[in-house]
Amino acid sequence: MHNYVRKFIVHLELERNLSVNTIRNYERDLNQFIEFLKLQLGCQKPRIRHVTRLAIRHFLGNLIERGTKISTVRRKLAAIKSFMKYMCSREDLKVNPALGIRMPAGEKRLPAFVEQDEIEKLLMMPQGDSMPASRDLAILEILYGTGMRLSELHLLDVGDIDLFSETVRVKGKGRKERLIPLGKMAVKAMKAYLKKRSAFLNEKHQLEEKAFLINRFGRRLSRRGIQRIVRRNLERVCRLKQMSPHVLRHTFATHLLQRGADLRAVQELLGHATLSSTQIYTHLTSDRLRKVYDQAHPRA
Repeated sequence: MHNYVRKFIVHLELERNLSVNTIRNYERDLNQFIEFLKLQLGCQKPRIRHVTRLAIRHFLGNLIERGTKISTVRRKLAAIKSFMKYMCSREDLKVNPALGIRMPAGEKRLPAFVEQDEIEKLLMMPQGDSMPASRDLAILEILYGTGMRLSELHLLDVGDIDLFSETVRVKGKGRKERLIPLGKMAVKAMKAYLKKRSAFLNEKHQLEEKAFLINRFGRRLSRRGIQRIVRRNLERVCRLKQMSPHVLRHTFATHLLQRGADLRAVQELLGHATLSSTQIYTHLTSDRLRKVYDQAHPRA
């Protein structure tokens, strides 16, 4: 089965418009499924005929028993379904055992976001005139000012930024590109950082570096590096369970909708493929309105 999985992953890389993260997750999920089959069957080389409807259900049930998040279980099922569909179309598999298997929708958790007063404090956290300080401020301003994903910010090159038109081009999920407007504060922070970046790279003799965000070695700042910077600053101003760059993406969308932004416009800014992905933020704004109503209306 491992050979089939490798072929499938190559197929995803070359022919399907999926993100790098999705492909990596699918490969990891399928390999985990194979390991499960090895234990269940007591053999080291499971064959494709061993993938039955019952085997898939046992795998999913085992994941749920171990406390795996429903969203993660659903992704693993999606990986298996996509793989078996590929096997049916490319490897002459007669019956698709994954066909019709469904997962419970699970509880939808409302995304965490930062309050407006906390955001103001957050954007004042990076202090100093150094390259790292100006870079950290640019990271926070960009994430909150554009709502872009961590992966999009990590892959951002200087050539993707147009400060004259105040826009930035990002490569989103499925390798789709979109143009996002930049706010005045984000532009100001980016200009200040770019000056420090140029001087820093000049000292390192690495002016050819294309990455917008750089580390202390003058190379592209890693995803983990961005995560650490965001977490460190968020911990100073709020007490959320989740302290990731995605919190600022949630905050961007929530604050826009709270101020009357059109849901379709927010969908485009976030790069969501469907409106249903964006609609989760309407729950946040409606919950807030309910609280205001309950507290303020005399007959609430």
